[in-house]
Amino acid sequence: MGTVGPRFEEVDAELEAVTALREKPAGTIRLTATENAAETVLWPTLERFLPQYPDIKLEIVIDYGLTDIVAQRFDAGVRTGETVAAGMISVPIAPDMRMAVVGAPAYFAQRKPPKVPQDLTAHSCINLRLPTHGGLYAWEFEKAGREMNVRVDGQLVFGTAALMLTAARAGFGLAYLTEQQVRADLDAGRLVRVLADWCPPFAGYHLYYPSRRQLTQAFTLLVDALRYRRPTRAEKCLI
Repeated sequence: MGTVGPRFEEVDAELEAVTALREKPAGTIRLTATENAAETVLWPTLERFLPQYPDIKLEIVIDYGLTDIVAQRFDAGVRTGETVAAGMISVPIAPDMRMAVVGAPAYFAQRKPPKVPQDLTAHSCINLRLPTHGGLYAWEFEKAGREMNVRVDGQLVFGTAALMLTAARAGFGLAYLTEQQVRADLDAGRLVRVLADWCPPFAGYHLYYPSRRQLTQAFTLLVDALRYRRPTRAEKCLI
């Protein structure tokens, strides 16, 4: 009988190991996001999240269009809060954002900076084409409750923000990008900002998915890891 006790302990340990293995978060999660959201919001979190859960796999598809995540079999999408479709569960994963109109000092050496959005029609602007709609993105502005969309023109049209930023640095025209994308260039003097008073804050990136979706353990863990939590007053003082 003296050997039975240790054997029971071994069986219990084996059962615990099997249960832990069965409950280990696993599976593939497919997300669609813009390039900026993937680089600045998703990746910093995934870099910390994935090593903790080696059996969870992530696929991220870069897309600037308003993808139908149900029809395209995505688990979730990432877009700014204002563009999330009705009927979706929406989880904030980043703080509010602002857009910025920027150009290189060399560009402004030959042209007067625009004072109001209408002045952009006289400037060379770097356009973004939205793949889903096929059209060029209209630059959006707002001031004192007055909203305005401006169709700009120029030599260059790109499908990614990274190339727009490169062209703006090289002096080929004005670009309309997020503050986060251009902050380092503004601080370094490589770019100059204009029309800042026409670019108010708006709802930042949200993760969204269908309300009827059956949530897996892996997906629930990812949503919790990505969820944006506003800094407390004490945390703000430390930043």
